[in-house]
Amino acid sequence: MKKASKNGKMNKVIKMSEILELNELEKVASLIKSGKVVCFPTDTVYGVGVIYDNQEAIKNMKIAKGRDENKPFPMMVCDYEQISEVAIVDENIKKIVHKFTPGALTLVMRKNDSVKQYVTNGKDTIAIRIPDNKFILDLLKLVGKPMLVTSANLSDYPSCNNINEVLKQLDNRVDAIVNGECGTGVASTIIDVTDNKIKLLRMGTISLDEIEKEINL
Repeated sequence: MKKASKNGKMNKVIKMSEILELNELEKVASLIKSGKVVCFPTDTVYGVGVIYDNQEAIKNMKIAKGRDENKPFPMMVCDYEQISEVAIVDENIKKIVHKFTPGALTLVMRKNDSVKQYVTNGKDTIAIRIPDNKFILDLLKLVGKPMLVTSANLSDYPSCNNINEVLKQLDNRVDAIVNGECGTGVASTIIDVTDNKIKLLRMGTISLDEIEKEINL
């Protein structure tokens, strides 16, 4: 398979995208577990995801988005326990997770050694979020592992808030698209918590002041 070009065209079609409904959760989970690339609505914008430990699936998601090969994907998990399995968590991070998640907050943390290098493109950090969306949380539980999830759009194109926008950008590039409604339509706040302090990387619906107050900074 070849990489998507910046003008939104593909040199080679991956396959026709299958349209699924929210009540087909088990089928969606089965596709994810088998290494397929699937788009679905989240509590923020439409996302596209794969199981986190399948190198071929990660490659195919990069191809679908026309994404830089060296740029890692963020991760979604279903609970605090899954975070502690893949990342190094201190007391401040624990406070933030329990106060603001599930929700529109992504934390950049040091990864555990058990996480393979291909998952993070060789970086020692990983961006993790617990989404505030029952469908995604149930999907993560059925998959049984974290997923790498990013916005469902071509690189350098606007994020998508409904299935019609996703179809315009990613139809025939992904294996399946789940029909549903997104939440806020605003991407999550991203903070870096790797050095015993908080650094704002992207502003979303949760402010840096709110986070700092929670841990008394």
